[in-house]
Amino acid sequence: MDLARHLRYFLVVADELHFGRAAELLGMAQPPLSQSIQRLERELGAPLFDRSHRRVELTVAGSLLIDEARRMLAAEERLRTVMRKAREGDLGTLRAGVPPDLSAPVLHALLSRIDAEIPGLTVDLLELTTAEQLRMLDTSSLDVGMVDHPIGRPDLQHGSGVEQPLGVVLPRTAPLARSAEVELAGLTGHDLVLFPRETAPDWHDLLLERCREHGFVPARIRHARNPEFLLGLVLAGHGVALDQESTARREPRVAWRPLAGRPLCRRLSMVWPSTGTHPAAARFAELATRVVAGDSARTPLAAPGAAAPWSVVYTPHLRN
Repeated sequence: MDLARHLRYFLVVADELHFGRAAELLGMAQPPLSQSIQRLERELGAPLFDRSHRRVELTVAGSLLIDEARRMLAAEERLRTVMRKAREGDLGTLRAGVPPDLSAPVLHALLSRIDAEIPGLTVDLLELTTAEQLRMLDTSSLDVGMVDHPIGRPDLQHGSGVEQPLGVVLPRTAPLARSAEVELAGLTGHDLVLFPRETAPDWHDLLLERCREHGFVPARIRHARNPEFLLGLVLAGHGVALDQESTARREPRVAWRPLAGRPLCRRLSMVWPSTGTHPAAARFAELATRVVAGDSARTPLAAPGAAAPWSVVYTPHLRN
């Protein structure tokens, strides 16, 4: 028995106290409406209308049923709404992976957008390398991830990519920092501070291949898993880094200079399983891509000689 449908019919008849007008409002013939009410009365075990007089009147049971029916139908509507939102990815928990070097402003913007645009969705953000994200996607421990390309995984669905031009990160006092842009070949003789290969093997190999193609073979490769360690090595003179501009914004004593001809671009995109997809995966991917793309389009750091957005004061050590 479709109890909700019969209750809806009941409420219309209760409001009109006239089967003919109620049937007209419901867009149905009167006999099926009368049969529906009779079936409801049999189901509930009590008469709902008194038809013994010239006009239809509610019985005591019918009067009591009005509020109960409205509450039940409202609860059903809420249930259907919750299920629809869950199906469309507006509710529940989404496990999303992001790179360890994603900046605090981007994370803040991403979480704020989620709260504003998908308020019913709880996002469990996990700080993971590309390799870790791919492994967790394979074991269904992750619903969606933000990875470095290339990855060679046709079994995953891919969102739109975001390209971030890489430049050279070096001490602000270094001679190369006086240049508006730097040739990759001009880095010859320098050590390179780079993420470990196991974190994103294909991207690691591609980056070094492009360096060789443009005349830069690092004297030595030093590995840094997080931006702070990378910046520390650069400041200590233990190498230069090839990274996006946002990394240099963390430390006023380093400079970021674009590479001539833009030979290196980091490409990020969201990926998620092709089967068993979380309902919110594609929507989250589109939102995250917009946020990262917006950050990548920010105004570059000041060129040499231009006013810097900070003041750096070096205090000389006084000798007795």
